[in-house]
Amino acid sequence: MPENNPLPPPASPAPATAAQLAELRLNPGRPLLVVDADEVLFYFMRGFERHLQDQGLYFNWQSFALHGNVRRRADDAVLPQTELGPLLDGFFATATDLLEPVDGAADALAALAPLADIVVLSNLPLHAREARATALHRHGMPYPIIANTGPKGPAMAALLHHGPKRAAFIDDIPHNHASVAKLAPAVHRVHFIADHRLAALLPPSEHCQHRGESWAAMAQHLARELGS
Repeated sequence: MPENNPLPPPASPAPATAAQLAELRLNPGRPLLVVDADEVLFYFMRGFERHLQDQGLYFNWQSFALHGNVRRRADDAVLPQTELGPLLDGFFATATDLLEPVDGAADALAALAPLADIVVLSNLPLHAREARATALHRHGMPYPIIANTGPKGPAMAALLHHGPKRAAFIDDIPHNHASVAKLAPAVHRVHFIADHRLAALLPPSEHCQHRGESWAAMAQHLARELGS
């Protein structure tokens, strides 16, 4: 999903994130694949555009950012930053379990599951975690879901405490790759943006080792990285 003025990365996961991480049961010594959800497993922007239309708004597609691109249809005015948070909360509350799965995601993860533990690390309100879990199961991706807030480096570093043999991370947002590169530099980082309109607005993150173009191609790449 597009960026929304990220804050500086904290040193450790937020308390709610840490509590969810503590409940995970992973296999020490087994590879680990950590996957974002919005614009990686689900088409966020397709659903978000429908939500904006219902609110009398539209997305301007001028940059990979929410602030400045969400505008009112009536007068073309930019939606103030103070209104973006409530808008996103409303979207996640009503549409999380309605988003379309990204082409090939379920099949690719199913092919990778024998090679690695898989965890979905998604920035969404905690109240939407159950709806996201429901959507994951409905679309053939029954993997544990962590509802995170803020940059993802702290959560990724905490996941490494489980002792995976090697680890990979997939996300669409550059500052999440920067955060993981800083706090968990040994993790193999893959930058992937499912919506081609968004992908065209953003070059590969300087903090990733690979830019994914499709799940079919990423599955082959990750099988080499995690199975080597």
